[in-house]
Amino acid sequence: MMDATRLFGLCAAVLIGLGLYGFVVNPQPLRKVLAFNLIGNGVFLLCAVIARRGAAAGLAGDPVPQALLITAIVVAFAASALAVALLLRLHEETDAAAGDP
Repeated sequence: MMDATRLFGLCAAVLIGLGLYGFVVNPQPLRKVLAFNLIGNGVFLLCAVIARRGAAAGLAGDPVPQALLITAIVVAFAASALAVALLLRLHEETDAAAGDP
């Protein structure tokens, strides 16, 4: 029987696998950013599963991994926003360069 920890661990593995596949296969930069975000979300879920297994084993709940995960999510969001902004700027510059004779 599959408990919640194994189910979340399996979901994390699927997210990381799909992200790696998308990162390798897709040549478009925006899709690479999205695939990299998928990998990151899988890693975050995997870290949460590891912390949950420790709590399920009877160890005291530690708020430090939770704080680190929240911080990592915020940093990943900021990095994704920066990557999308750079892609938009690159698109604007390449369109302007293509229009010049």
